[in-house]
Amino acid sequence: MAPSSPDAPAFLYLAAHPLRWRLLTALAAGDYRVRELVRLVGEPQNLVSYHLRLLRDSGLVIATRSSFDGRDSYYHLDLDHCARALAGIGTALHPALHREAALPPVDPRRSPRLDVLFVCTGNSARSPIAEALLGHRAGSQVTVLSAGTRPRPRLHPYAVRVLRDTFGIDITGQQPRHLDTVTGRRYDYVITLCDKAREVCPDFAAEPRRMHWSVPDPTTTGDTSDPDYSAFQRAATDIDTRVRHLLPLLSATRPAKETAS
Repeated sequence: MAPSSPDAPAFLYLAAHPLRWRLLTALAAGDYRVRELVRLVGEPQNLVSYHLRLLRDSGLVIATRSSFDGRDSYYHLDLDHCARALAGIGTALHPALHREAALPPVDPRRSPRLDVLFVCTGNSARSPIAEALLGHRAGSQVTVLSAGTRPRPRLHPYAVRVLRDTFGIDITGQQPRHLDTVTGRRYDYVITLCDKAREVCPDFAAEPRRMHWSVPDPTTTGDTSDPDYSAFQRAATDIDTRVRHLLPLLSATRPAKETAS
């Protein structure tokens, strides 16, 4: 007599539904609002909202209030949660199938040389943090810049501090850049980290891949004259997770220079 089987892991139930899988796949490419997901998957809004709620309840998807329009929200796929859930499926089937959830290794010698631009509004916290973290993790294979649509006079000291204390990266002396000063070159990826910047970010030559990471602005937490440092820690952790999951995509990307030639 065969032993009784336990219930299938929740991730299998959630991801096996065709619409939920399409939503997960769409969100793997960046953050979107409900109406954008409706267009991407071609299903009614009430149906999309229902399945998004199931994904949110499971912790696979996170919603954050838009800083551009407070009545709206962006949905974000928690890739680390997905990795742990996938690793747990193997264990549930057979102990021998267990493996640690990890990103695939990226060999910088086989990766193409790419150009990536991060954009936010002030270029004083989120986009410089992303620039520093991607440059640190990708090394010489990626030329990475950041800029702002309305740059502030200087980097926020907490952004400098969190990079130094948490990641050992020193960006002391770096100055915010205006987006207009970096739009004359080709990019393979243009990634916005600010909901406001996403709305005004211009088109670029060679049609780079556009992504949006809806990261809350740490400079607006607490007293405006003395923001909460923990908000910068949360933002840096969020950005670093996204950067780590970006690396395999960069490894498989053909540079825009080759595509345009």
